[in-house]
Amino acid sequence: MNRELIVRSSSQAVDFALLKDGKLTELHKEENSNDFSVGDIFLAKIRKPVTGLNAAFVNVGYEKDAFLHYHDLGPQLSSMLKFIKQVSTGKLKDYSLKNFPFETDIDKNGVITDVIKANQSLLVQIVKEPISTKGPRISSELSIAGRYLVMVPFSERVSVSQKIGSKEEKDRLKRLVKSIKPKGFGVIIRTVAEGQKVAELDKDLENLLAKWTAMCKKLYRAQTPSKVFVELNRASSILRDVFNDSFTGIHVDDATLYNEIKEYVAEIAPAKESIVKHYDSNVPIFEKFGIERQIKTSFGRTATMSKGAYLIIEHTEALHVVDVNSGNRSNKAKNQEDTALEVNLLAASEIARQLRLRDMGGIIVVDFIDMVKSQHRKKLFEHLRDEMKDDRAKHKILPPSKFGLIQITRQRVRPEMNIKTTEEDPNQTGKEVEAPIVLIDKITVDLEKLLKGPAKDNSITLNIHPFIAAYITKGFPSLRTKWFLEYKRWIKIQPRDAYTYLEYRFKNKDGKTIY
Repeated sequence: MNRELIVRSSSQAVDFALLKDGKLTELHKEENSNDFSVGDIFLAKIRKPVTGLNAAFVNVGYEKDAFLHYHDLGPQLSSMLKFIKQVSTGKLKDYSLKNFPFETDIDKNGVITDVIKANQSLLVQIVKEPISTKGPRISSELSIAGRYLVMVPFSERVSVSQKIGSKEEKDRLKRLVKSIKPKGFGVIIRTVAEGQKVAELDKDLENLLAKWTAMCKKLYRAQTPSKVFVELNRASSILRDVFNDSFTGIHVDDATLYNEIKEYVAEIAPAKESIVKHYDSNVPIFEKFGIERQIKTSFGRTATMSKGAYLIIEHTEALHVVDVNSGNRSNKAKNQEDTALEVNLLAASEIARQLRLRDMGGIIVVDFIDMVKSQHRKKLFEHLRDEMKDDRAKHKILPPSKFGLIQITRQRVRPEMNIKTTEEDPNQTGKEVEAPIVLIDKITVDLEKLLKGPAKDNSITLNIHPFIAAYITKGFPSLRTKWFLEYKRWIKIQPRDAYTYLEYRFKNKDGKTIY
């Protein structure tokens, strides 16, 4: 399995596309104007505690106040407030916490007005970016993420990622981290730490401590609200979270960003530094790697799959609904049950991809094709769970209900990726139509059905608008030539002036429309 990260830079934003064997699996956008990214830490001011919500609204500098629930304060809130007060006034200049006396933990079922007051300053971290009309969601339980470790100040706990299966490896990592962990800091051992030596873990921990020290220095006489810690840029954070030996290329079209990423990769994986390449060509980088086409075909209300199957994805205020359709497909399955299983397994893989690609969060309800056999429903559930193992967002999948529905909850920390895939109708109807690039994919899918279906036609003519006909036949190798090489059949193209731009029909040798 080969993975590539493609980075496109513009004056307004930076786009990141993660490819797995050439297929688009994740798409991220980092806008230059976004000052409230997940992981950023602010010295904020309590605006108003609300007893009824057991929460407080906090001024972090955003146009809307951030929301801080009591359960997000963290047990060591009293210690943190004491630390902030001493550091901001200059009384405490040792930021290591080794000699800092901790206060008693707050009651986990307490009332917010008992522990914080209006106009009080405290450190908060963005855990969910502003979405729609809501301000950011924040937490006072701080954490600073590194490559292998996550450091948690005002704690002594050491925990290991549940994704590390071996108990022996978990015990080894815990033992190593406890031997190097500074007093006053807890540590979460990440999945990528599996198999790493103590030197690598210690280096990562030293980097995290340096970041903590730099943040604390900003607290002295800092105004509220102000940002005191900036999370890595999106490219570096993606690499930090997903980078492994399967990466074969990182392509960047901006020289400055290229140098930043190359420097970061050299730090976390020196042996892989050579895979970072500066892309310099007149062809846009997303077109070169086929990403634009995949974006057009993957976003929108309908997401197509192989052999004619497709998904309908609807969004409401409360949840997302996905409907699985077999389409007008032909297959070699013996019966309807086997067909349903085949389509459902295909759909499960595509749904897992779509959730990551669109960064859909909240409640997702999937209406799979009904299956009678319980073993088939179990197989589908296990397959969907396996497909979502690579999803970095926290999620939970419930088994199929009696109605064949599968419910998924998925963590939402950023606005959903929403890309417009329709374009203005070239026939000047005032409406919008699917992008022409999607049309070519549809024609190819329909052609495959005709050539590989049970009722194969020996002679097929594609009737289509002259502009599209020219696109299919011109150049070398032309699209028609590619069809010939794949299907071993020559398709006759018949331009039709009377057709609209996106209209097409397949006809047999008798001139009868067959699709």
